[in-house]
Amino acid sequence: MEQRASMAATDFKDYYAILGVSKTADAGEIKRSFRKLARKYHPDVNPDNKTAEAKFKEVSEAYEVLSDADKRKKYDQFGQYWQQASRAGGGVPRGGAAGGAAGFDFGAYGSFDDFINELLGRMGGGFGGPGGGPAGAGRSQSYSYQQSPGAGFNTGGFGNSGFGFDPRTASGAGGKSASGRGPLDQDADLKLTFSEAFRGAQKRFSIGGESVTVRIPAGVKPGSKIRLKGKGARNPQTQQRGDVYLTVSLIPHGFFSFDGDNLTCEVPIAPDEAVLGAKIAVPTPDGSVTVSVPAGVKSGQSLRLRGKGWPNKKSSSRTDLLVKVVITPPKDLGSEEKALYEKIRDSRKNDPRKAIADNKL
Repeated sequence: MEQRASMAATDFKDYYAILGVSKTADAGEIKRSFRKLARKYHPDVNPDNKTAEAKFKEVSEAYEVLSDADKRKKYDQFGQYWQQASRAGGGVPRGGAAGGAAGFDFGAYGSFDDFINELLGRMGGGFGGPGGGPAGAGRSQSYSYQQSPGAGFNTGGFGNSGFGFDPRTASGAGGKSASGRGPLDQDADLKLTFSEAFRGAQKRFSIGGESVTVRIPAGVKPGSKIRLKGKGARNPQTQQRGDVYLTVSLIPHGFFSFDGDNLTCEVPIAPDEAVLGAKIAVPTPDGSVTVSVPAGVKSGQSLRLRGKGWPNKKSSSRTDLLVKVVITPPKDLGSEEKALYEKIRDSRKNDPRKAIADNKL
């Protein structure tokens, strides 16, 4: 099923309206309103409610901007273009280098109207009008300012798709930086289930109206990077596109978790199994296996199942599964069971606390 995402750069979000405060609200009022709304829409309070989750992200985004004095000032002055104003470096003369955010000195404009008027003039007819600039001579052009070099995409523009763009882009209008990243490159978070990451999967997304299929190799781990070449922001002047770098994160699993490169899990055992030893069934990513628990095992001790962990991307082998045993006493004892435990207690000769008896400060 295709996961769609809205990336309309011209959609203006009224952060004041989202938080339900006036434009003259002070920091305390903004904070109080955010806390009230965050509690109302938090995912823990509204499990599996996509509408509430989207609202929570929206109020969080609004608070992130309005709680920061510098961001709020830019937002009040430049409206939907406040992020471009924040990213543009100072020292660029008004009317300097042409094209993109790097060609504007936002500090030289006294108001949003001054800024937009010059922007429209420099784009040769403005948004969607007859193109007089390099990218649209003699034809109509649709120019999305937010996708100009260094501008990036709206934070959380992919909503609940699990594929959210974050404007952590390189600055400037040139080529790749020393780290190999360019001003048109974008970062995105890709959330996967343990099963999808373990076995590999294919995901389909809609990025700016373009359908993109992402192949997830088996064995990706949290923090893994996947590069989508030529799917990043577009330079409206050259039509050159950057890349998208996906950072994998995994939705927590109810049983398995990571311990370094290995998988780990907890398995309860009964007191008699710990004392006498036992053969127990233990779930693994491939299904249940029989494991021998040695007599006298301690609670918290781990048993290593070699080759039953996570796929190793560098070879065809698997890492290990560490099974942590937890001795779990029964809660509801029958009369016969209770009598037997009492008999064991009365006949026990070993004192488990003898070794620590002399400890003191």
